[in-house]
Amino acid sequence: MTTKKEKYIMDKIKRKVLYRSLVAAVFTQLMSCQMKKELPQFHVEMCHPENKYRIELVYDKIKTIEKGWSASFPYGGSSGEWGAAHAHWTEQYGTPIEVNVTYYAKYEDTFYRLNVDFPVATMEDLTKRFYCNYEDSEYNEDLKEYVYERKFDQRAYTEFRDLVFGFAPKGMVVVWLRYGATQKELGRYQAEVVKDDKALADKLFSSRITVSRQQIRNTRMIPDANPAKWDNYRKKYVWRPVIASTNSNFRLFEVMTEYFNAESEVGVRPISLHPAKRERAIPSAITFFWETGKGEKFEGRVFFDWQKTNEQFKNENTGDNEIQIKISEDNSGFEVFLNNKPLETVNKRLYLSEQKFKESYK
Repeated sequence: MTTKKEKYIMDKIKRKVLYRSLVAAVFTQLMSCQMKKELPQFHVEMCHPENKYRIELVYDKIKTIEKGWSASFPYGGSSGEWGAAHAHWTEQYGTPIEVNVTYYAKYEDTFYRLNVDFPVATMEDLTKRFYCNYEDSEYNEDLKEYVYERKFDQRAYTEFRDLVFGFAPKGMVVVWLRYGATQKELGRYQAEVVKDDKALADKLFSSRITVSRQQIRNTRMIPDANPAKWDNYRKKYVWRPVIASTNSNFRLFEVMTEYFNAESEVGVRPISLHPAKRERAIPSAITFFWETGKGEKFEGRVFFDWQKTNEQFKNENTGDNEIQIKISEDNSGFEVFLNNKPLETVNKRLYLSEQKFKESYK
């Protein structure tokens, strides 16, 4: 039986596959625009962990290096789930380096203000990156995780496209940068409570919220709202995924990893064969594609439990770890380990695949 979490992850993966199918069709047009533009272009998203934690925007502005306080948030409130709003509006322009946003959390009956500077050098670096999101069968050079210059024929690489704000309880705000199927966390920030909020309340309750503030206090409050769960998801360990088989014809192609902290990454050949050992959050799911011969194409997917996986990482007490997925020689299944010790998972799936790769068996 598919759980709600599994369904969400599978839907997310399907969206990524759809995204990649559309890229080839529009790539030439996008590259033409890319060559003409001088500033980074991005959408702003506002998300929350669950619908009950929706926030309402009151005031907002985003400062960029090139155009000052010229960028802004969408109208209204947050949506979606942690790390993805599934809604954005018109493109903003420039390299974002500062944000000043005031919002209202109904479930706490509290107004918050977040006024923070982003590290300029970091943002200049991140907004210039192009991340590899899928294999390009027409490109003959080895693909890298990311590059700083995308040539006209490099369809595999995606530029910075979305600046995502995640609003959790008690004023916790996490910011990510998204590059198509790849998402990277910029940082965790703390909004401050606005104590003198009468003017803010008058503005919001007279324009967008149709019930009284007292009704909010009587019906919408969540007394035990706490950001600890999503803060814990940000815990990282040094590890890498290693996927192997005893089948001598085994060829690993693509590895897609979703993390509980809402980051995501894609590894294609040769990246998937030699993944870097670095700090990563606990994975929520790993999807991987392999072949062992003509007509022997497979997709595996494993779902993780954050609590159990995190506990095992802590007990390992090492800064050099591997999550190992060992596929049976006959492709009938696979086992999951952490440093060669069995790792308990929520679910494992194995499917026949129709994906085609540049080095697929012919």
